[in-house]
Amino acid sequence: MPNIESTGQKPRSDAWKSAITVVQEAEPPHIPEGAHAMTIVVEFPPGDPGTPPHRHAGPAFGYVLDGEMVFELEGQSPRVVPAGEAFWEPGGDVIHYRTATIATTSRCASSSPCSANPANRCSPLSTRTS
Repeated sequence: MPNIESTGQKPRSDAWKSAITVVQEAEPPHIPEGAHAMTIVVEFPPGDPGTPPHRHAGPAFGYVLDGEMVFELEGQSPRVVPAGEAFWEPGGDVIHYRTATIATTSRCASSSPCSANPANRCSPLSTRTS
């Protein structure tokens, strides 16, 4: 390993020991062998109705970066998720009814497992419902 002084980098501090903040913990349902996950950034303009009703084949996790959004899952009341808060949905048979913005642009980072089927490898697992 090169000497730290020869690389021009600062010596490592202890900041890494407290750099992580847990924003959400959940016990997701089973994720099939061969599936992989992707993390995406979703941006909706102010007042946008967001996604149409759909299902994810596996769990989806998100964190609102900016703005706030209305989040609604089947069997639950719509709720506002402000910047700095996390959300998740179990996937499977649960319908994700709404992800809409209120008055400001909303940006969120979201992770979801993707299909093990090579033809769908780069597509988030979601099926639109009527």
